[in-house]
Amino acid sequence: MVQPKPEKDPDQWTTGEEPMTGPQESYLHTLAQEAGAEVPAELTKAEASQLIDELQQHTGRGA
Repeated sequence: MVQPKPEKDPDQWTTGEEPMTGPQESYLHTLAQEAGAEVPAELTKAEASQLIDELQQHTGRGA
């Protein structure tokens, strides 16, 4: 049986206030296009992660 890895809340990341990464931005734009949503400019890593989670739920992608 595979145990899920505990995930740290993005608000608790030590680098969470840094600008989102290139891969986060690229994936966000892909998800947003599928969801008919827009990606706000200049998100932090933590904000981008949270938005990715929301859009994955909306589009049915992800775990």
